[in-house]
Amino acid sequence: MSQFVYVVVQLSVILLIAPLISGIIKKVKALSQKRKGPPVLQLYIDIYKLFRKDTVISDTASWIFRATPYINFTTALLAGILIPVSLKLTPINFGGDIIFIIYILAMGRFFMALSGVDTGSTFGGMGSSREMAISSLIEPTLLVSVFTVGLISKSTSVHDMMSTLSSIGLNIFQPVYIMCFLAMIIVIIAESSRIPVDDPATHLELTMVHEAMLLEYSGKHLALMELGAAVKQLVLITLLVNLFIPLDSLVALDNALLAIGISILLYIVKVAIVSILIALAEINTVKLRLFSVPNLAAISFILSFLGFLQYFVVGGSHG
Repeated sequence: MSQFVYVVVQLSVILLIAPLISGIIKKVKALSQKRKGPPVLQLYIDIYKLFRKDTVISDTASWIFRATPYINFTTALLAGILIPVSLKLTPINFGGDIIFIIYILAMGRFFMALSGVDTGSTFGGMGSSREMAISSLIEPTLLVSVFTVGLISKSTSVHDMMSTLSSIGLNIFQPVYIMCFLAMIIVIIAESSRIPVDDPATHLELTMVHEAMLLEYSGKHLALMELGAAVKQLVLITLLVNLFIPLDSLVALDNALLAIGISILLYIVKVAIVSILIALAEINTVKLRLFSVPNLAAISFILSFLGFLQYFVVGGSHG
């Protein structure tokens, strides 16, 4: 029963919160430019409208193009279920760990890249090649960062890693965690196709990356692709905030339901703060030239590797 509750709560929180992040980022950017901007809930409205529209599919598209929206959305949602939004919930008994999560996210990206070239569109092929190039540059950073935390917690289980870092209190302000935290911020920006790596608002053919792969989609398929991208963005932010900003240990209540509610509320606040930080980063930077993206990826890898070395030199174990 507790595992059923876990799945229901995870799905509800992820699906309800995911589109909100893009709304917060757009609203903060608009206010910084003295504009009113779109409503915070605009992406919810867009997805609802897209689900009600018919889907147009190219005659040259294969089953890969038709199946990719469902695969992309399902893999992102499955990753979301495996990363707890609250440590107060009892996780499901599943043998998967952080490596499995990275694999299923990579599978969604793989099919998205295939769908970009499936219809023979020039822009789709260009976006797919750029997406895979950026992913190959940024994934080592993600792996080194989570493996460093895994070494400290002596487990690759996401729940065990979060529990370990939640128990160390103020020791979280050690170099090993700070380096990995900064590296993970860059990973989120790159994997979520945000500025300075990509611009989700652009439709200029020379600058598009993620959007170029979605040009051939419409209707329900486009809604699933947009929702899948929003869920993936939230999954990565959840991993960041629940690993490196652990607040669940502050919630010590006898009433389990109240404890879960406050824990989820704290989680939403953390996600909102990170969304605002991403917006501020976009406001104060410009989109990098494509050939400069490897430099940013190198910086993120150096940060994560320094964190990895700090674990052995200075130490990052709890207790």
